[in-house]
Amino acid sequence: MRETFEERKALRAWFAVPLLCVTASCITVKAPDRPIEINLNVKVQQEVVVRLQKDAQELIENNPELFPE
Repeated sequence: MRETFEERKALRAWFAVPLLCVTASCITVKAPDRPIEINLNVKVQQEVVVRLQKDAQELIENNPELFPE
């Protein structure tokens, strides 16, 4: 006689429940003795420096059409 899918599924459940009950007593979850420390000492520094040499500045002043406003 061939078993149906539902019958095999029920049979697996009957075997799985006692196995889970036996292994459940072996698993323990415990908080750590010391607190968890996460160091996020991050220094973000952004510096924008714009320097124009004298000849570049004179070029811009003498030719305003190059950089329209």
